[in-house]
Amino acid sequence: MALKKTVANKTAALSTLPVSGFKPYKPKKGEEYMSEAQHQHFREILLAWKRELMEEVDRTVDHMKSDAANFADPADRATQEEEFSLELRTRDRERKLIKKIDESLNLIENDEYGYCEACGVEIGIRRLEARPTATLCIDCKTLQEIKEKQLSA
Repeated sequence: MALKKTVANKTAALSTLPVSGFKPYKPKKGEEYMSEAQHQHFREILLAWKRELMEEVDRTVDHMKSDAANFADPADRATQEEEFSLELRTRDRERKLIKKIDESLNLIENDEYGYCEACGVEIGIRRLEARPTATLCIDCKTLQEIKEKQLSA
């Protein structure tokens, strides 16, 4: 029984998309990899993800404008500055992610999306659904991480 739950949990985790409201793509029998329907599926995911990130940026700006206060107590001021600093770091990471999303959208427009930039093989629909901005197949990504680990050791 525990094995069935583990398999079910792994299956649920594999079908999790970075943007809510999207269902995993089910290729039709004989459908070519990165068909127009698949391009459209990933275009919609990427645009929705970008929209969510942009909305978060707007919320942060509004929050920082409305909650900015000149506290007399240095501890309160330091707490607020640290909170704002953390939010700005998060937004900076999201800004970089938005750039990757834009690059992925350009790859779709140029019919280059879904193929490994290192070896040229198909990245795979499930991997792209888990990480729509992926540019490397799982083998090349694993190799890259191993090399990075060796260089940092």
